Order: sequence, then structure tokens, then C-alpha cells
Amino acid sequence: MSGMDVWIGLLGSVLVAGAAYSKRSLTVSGAAAAVVLGTLMYSLGSAAWFGTLIAFFVASTLLSKYKHKRKAAIESGYAKSGNRDAGQVAANGGLGLLLCIGSVIAPHPAWWAAFVGVMAAVTADTWATEIGGLSRTAPRSILTGRKVAPGTSGGVTALGLLATCAGGLFIGAAAWLLARLGSGAVTGASDAAAAVAAASGRQAAAVLTAGAQPPLETLLPLLAAGLAGGLAGSLSDSLIGAKWQAMYRCAVCGRDIERGSHCGSPAEPLRGFAWMTNDAVNVIGSLFGGAAALAAALLAGWL
Repeated sequence: MSGMDVWIGLLGSVLVAGAAYSKRSLTVSGAAAAVVLGTLMYSLGSAAWFGTLIAFFVASTLLSKYKHKRKAAIESGYAKSGNRDAGQVAANGGLGLLLCIGSVIAPHPAWWAAFVGVMAAVTADTWATEIGGLSRTAPRSILTGRKVAPGTSGGVTALGLLATCAGGLFIGAAAWLLARLGSGAVTGASDAAAAVAAASGRQAAAVLTAGAQPPLETLLPLLAAGLAGGLAGSLSDSLIGAKWQAMYRCAVCGRDIERGSHCGSPAEPLRGFAWMTNDAVNVIGSLFGGAAALAAALLAGWL
């Protein structure tokens, strides 16, 4: 990490967060958290780590504004809206930052695989919510298969599942494009190969050391990691949301909602654990997404 990297990361993060704040996509706390997160991601990682995070944020923000009026009634029951606060920023990007830090401490392509899975999970979940909310067919509970009201936690639609896949593939493609900035600079594969070559002299390690592009910086493996992470993260998010997330019932309109108040009145606790908030569910879904991408990479022999 150099002083120049810190300044570049800071400038880029301020520009993106400032633009998002001006469009009311971030609160003050959300903008501040985004600046800190982005600066650290760029200065500790690379343009690819930072760029993949920005790809998620920009694409998801644009989707949240698409047909916003049509989705407004559904979103009124969500714990968080498209105007992200610091908690949402941390829930969506905090785990990715920890993986970036891990790649600095002990360089290995596994960190990059998990990171792509985490970013794919939060992207797929956001796309499923934003696009799935426009479905003309009623969602069905992921637990029972029965029809539920639009906006119900754990409700899924065919359109939402397609959006989930699209979001995961989008992150995989973005990660691939950004990784082309420099082989080995993203995954740490060059450093790992050099260490193996020095210890054992294996031919495969020597090839990597000579500059061959690591598998997790090529298109198909990253698309697979993105798809696996997106599906696992989004579906686990829906499952946890349907079974354990804190839910309430509005005392005025009778809707089941994620927040403790609605229609200007306190809502009644319905089910779930009080600590299992929307942000907590997002973090757990991200963990599943990162684990799925890592597992896919291991099973395919890319690590």
C-alpha cells in the first residue's frame, strides 16, 4: 500500500459516495462508511477489488431507482430502503473488506474466489429484490411454496430467480474484466506460485511464475464463482428471512413487515429473533455466497 493508492482510493470513494448521496441513495452515515470502505479496499487491494465493489453499488443503486414509485408500497414494509445507511454499507461490503485484508496478509487466490462470491451474493440478493418486486405473479414462500403477499420476507418469484442469476453473472463478468488489469495482482497467484516453485520446483508452479494467467482471473471460472455465490447467497438470505428474521405485524393495516413501526404506529412482534435484523441476514447470506464460490473453485480444481 502506497500513499498514492490511499489518495486515489479516497478520491474515487468520495466522488462515488458524493454522487450517491446527492441522489439520496446514501444517508450521511452511509456515505461516510462508503468512503472508508472504498478507500481501504483500493489501497489494500487493487483496482479490481475496489472496482468490483463499485460495480455492485452502482448497478444496484440504479436498479433501486428503476420504477421506484411502483415498488414504493412494497418497500414501505422493508426494514431498510434504497437509501442505504452505514449499517447497510457495512453489511454489504464489510466481509469483502475482511477478505481483502486477508489477501494482503497471506496472498492466495482463495481470498479472491470468496470475495467474488460475497459480492455476487449481495448483488444477486439486491437484484432479486428490486427486479423480483416488479413480478406480475405473486411470490411464493421458499419454505412452503404457498403464495404470499409481495414484499413478504422469504417470498420468491421466477423473475426474482432470473435476476439472482443475472446479478451473480454480472459480478463474475465485472471481476474478470477488472482482473485483466494485471495477472496475479488480484489473486496473489503469482506470489503463491513463486513460493511453491522455490520449495519444490514443480512445473505447474514454474509456469505460473512465468506469467500464465491464473484460472480465477479468466472468464468462465469467475462466471461460475459469481453464479454459485449469487444463488447460494440470495437463496440462503430468503430462507433465513422466512424462518428466523425478526418480523412484525402492523397494528393498523395488518401487514407483516420487517420494521418495528408502520402506518405511524408501533408494530407488534410476530416471529423471529430480535437480533436477526435485515443487516444480519445480509451478512449471513454473504457468508454462504463466499463459501459457495470457494467450494466451486475447489471442486473445479481452480485453487
